[in-house]
Amino acid sequence: MYPMSYIEPVFRPPSEWKSLILQVTNGCSWNKCTFCDMYTAPQKRFKPQPIEALEAQVRDIVQADLPVYRVFLADGDAMTLSTRRLHDILDMLNRWLPHKPRISAYCLPRNLRNKSVEDLRELRAKGLSLLYVGCETGDDELLQLIEKGETFDSSLEALQKMKAAGIKSSVMVLNGLGGPELSERHAINSARLMNAAQPEYLSTLVVELPNGTERFTKHFGDRWRKLGKLELFREMEIFLDHLELESTIFRSDHASNYLVLKGVLGKDKDALLQTVRTAIHQPGRIALREEWQRGL
Repeated sequence: MYPMSYIEPVFRPPSEWKSLILQVTNGCSWNKCTFCDMYTAPQKRFKPQPIEALEAQVRDIVQADLPVYRVFLADGDAMTLSTRRLHDILDMLNRWLPHKPRISAYCLPRNLRNKSVEDLRELRAKGLSLLYVGCETGDDELLQLIEKGETFDSSLEALQKMKAAGIKSSVMVLNGLGGPELSERHAINSARLMNAAQPEYLSTLVVELPNGTERFTKHFGDRWRKLGKLELFREMEIFLDHLELESTIFRSDHASNYLVLKGVLGKDKDALLQTVRTAIHQPGRIALREEWQRGL
């Protein structure tokens, strides 16, 4: 157990489960997305953490001789910090961890509007090598309905900046986000965004609203409802069918997913589509997660 001091709750990507979670900010500076309740608790009001406190925690870990192979910069919005402050954090980590562990963070597309490709290249040179980007969808109407504060173009611009700087991107799309009415265009436009961006990693989660739908559906009215299993699979079929990726590692294995899918796109596209179509047309042939096995 790392000797860390956190303002709970703390979230991180599933793949960062072995990482040192360094809480460089508390909460999310945007915090308006209607599908997200991660940072709505009173104690999660956005605030950068003092670098002196961060350094003290890293120092304690090093002095305790605890292994650090990866570092994840939490909370949900570390990349909103100024380039100068990010340099200070990376410089501090490099002083205490000279073996240069992989450093990653969540990133909103808006975080990079005032950061140039050269800014990102300099951060990459100091160890920041992977950014997790919740694009959610490539459909502009849906982005507006969920108050994401982004557009297709702003998401693409951010992803292209990362690629130009040599920083890998891991993009997340929300299956079922548009409900039945916007399902097809959500799938098609999300695929269109991914085709333009060619991210290194792509994952899908099923949208879940454990605190109720009222906040999420305020702009939808009665246009939205949760999709059933077959509707989710059909949306996934459309999404995969429209993807034209060269070498993107694809995962749809989060605990929220009924149907587990893993592969590399494009070489595994036909096999993944066949799995989805089997789940649609031959119920029971493909093992699905039961409700009790699912989670956020």
